[in-house]
Formats: sequence, C-alpha cells, structure tokens
Amino acid sequence: MNRLGWLLALAGLALALWLVAQQDLAEIAALLASAGAGLLLVVAAHGLFMAANGWAWALAMPGAQRPHMGAILELTLIRESVNTLLPVGRVGGELACYRLLRARGMGPGPAAGSLLIDMGLSVLAQLGFALLGLALLMATGRTLGWMATLGVVLGGALLAAPFIAVQNARAFGRLSSWLARVSQGRIAGFAEGSRRIDGYLRRAWRNPRLLACSFAWQMAANILGALQIWIALWLLGQPVSFLEALAIEALVQAVAAFAFAVPGGLGVIEAGYLGVGALMGLGAEVSLALALVRRLRELALYLPGLALWAWAERRLGRG
Repeated sequence: MNRLGWLLALAGLALALWLVAQQDLAEIAALLASAGAGLLLVVAAHGLFMAANGWAWALAMPGAQRPHMGAILELTLIRESVNTLLPVGRVGGELACYRLLRARGMGPGPAAGSLLIDMGLSVLAQLGFALLGLALLMATGRTLGWMATLGVVLGGALLAAPFIAVQNARAFGRLSSWLARVSQGRIAGFAEGSRRIDGYLRRAWRNPRLLACSFAWQMAANILGALQIWIALWLLGQPVSFLEALAIEALVQAVAAFAFAVPGGLGVIEAGYLGVGALMGLGAEVSLALALVRRLRELALYLPGLALWAWAERRLGRG
C-alpha cells in the first residue's frame, strides 16, 4: 500500500461523497429501501461473472497444474477483493494469487504467465466490450460522438499494445539476466525463473486456440456482468432491456478502465454512472442508487474475500 494509492483513494472517496451529496438523499435511500433483500440477487449474479472470468484465467494455465474450479473461484475472489478494496494499483491481487499458486505447486512460468496473459486479454476484452457498448448506444439513437469513440479505441490500444508487446519481447528474462550479472550471480535463481516466465508467455501468445478461448470467456464474463445492472434497475423500479443494461455496463467499465490507478475506481465509477445514466435517460438519483448497489455488492463479496486471503496466507505461514 503506497502513499499515492492512499491519496488517490481519499480523493476518490471525497469525490464520490460530494456527488452523492448533490442529489436528493431521501430519494436515493427510498430507492435502495425498495430493492431490499432483493439486492442479494445482484451479489449472486456477480458469481456468474467471477466463474466465467476465473475460467478464462484458468485456460491460460497448463491443464496438469490447473486447480479445480472451486479453487479457481477462491483465487478469483481473492484477486478481485485485493484489487478493489486495497490501494495496490490494481496489481496486488495478481501478486497475492501468484504466491498462492506457487504454494499449490505451480511453477513460476505458468503461475506468472497465466496471470500476465489474463491481464493482457482482459484489456483487449474490455476494449471490445466498450465498442459493443458504443454500438448499442448508437442503436438507441444516442451517441458519444466520433471524438469520444476514437478516444476509447486509441486509449484501449495504448493500454493493451505495450503490455502485450513486453510479454512477447523476453523482457523479464533479459532484465533479470542483466541484474544477475550486475549482482555477480547472487540472484541467478531469480533470473532462471524469469526466463521460464518468458518462455511460457512466448509459447502461449503463439497458441491461437488458447487465446481465442480465453478471450471468448473474458467477453462472456463482461456480458454476464450486465446481468447485475439489469437486475438492479428492475429492483429499483426502473426496468430496462438487457441490451440497455449491457450498454450501461460496457460504458461504465470503459470509464473505470481509464482510472485503474484509483483504488476501486472511487469517485470515478460514481461519475461514470451519472454520465452514462444521463445518456440512457436515467435520473441522477437512480444512477447514483445503481452505483451504490455496486458498492454494496463489492462490500458483501470482497470483505469476506479479504478475510479468505488472510486465512490462506495464514495457512501458508503454518506450512
């Protein structure tokens, strides 16, 4: 947890509270109260997203070392929980899962490689999902304009291209080999592990079937994520079609992707819901109630997820 992460988290929290305070708090409270215990359906729907997302990641692992689906779901929950609730720059969950995969006996190449491949494909899937959202928005007669559309495309490409290029350039092995020479061989084991990661990545990025299947499951997870929007708006008394829910989810995720450094997208996601909700004809109170439903779902799932991570680390310490 670095100082910048905490500062961004506090700034985002202040923005979120300010946005909520500008609206009719009584109306927002009434909307949430009307949803009641039905909000548990939103939590359950997110389980479908995690299952599809987790399987997309699992496909990047070698079959012989791949954990069972229950363990994949556990690791996916830990990964999302750490990345969302802690100021770790959206990579703390990957580091936690790398450690847990290594403890399960997976080699450094598959453990780190599967996470890096999943991260690279997730950026591409988010770009594709954002373009789908823009297409659905235009199909309703609404549009963000060509400049905004071009910004989404270029922004996604700028995020994805360098990340994937580095994975194909043997960067880890070259850097660690240089460090091993500088340190006169004292980190030779680290250098060897990095070369294994490089080898795993190069083989995986040359396996079109693996990449296509993992990408397809990433997209399926994103589409399933819209189910939460559809259910939440129905519970809030503002039903929309599933395609409209899909457009809302895609565009909010696009906004959140460009603010990856802000822990949990605090403030950014709330602003995203307000902006996208206005485009889709939703009132400000409804949009912020929808954002708060998301926050309640995160707390309901990710606080236990952090506890699960602490318990898993404690088991490692005992081992």
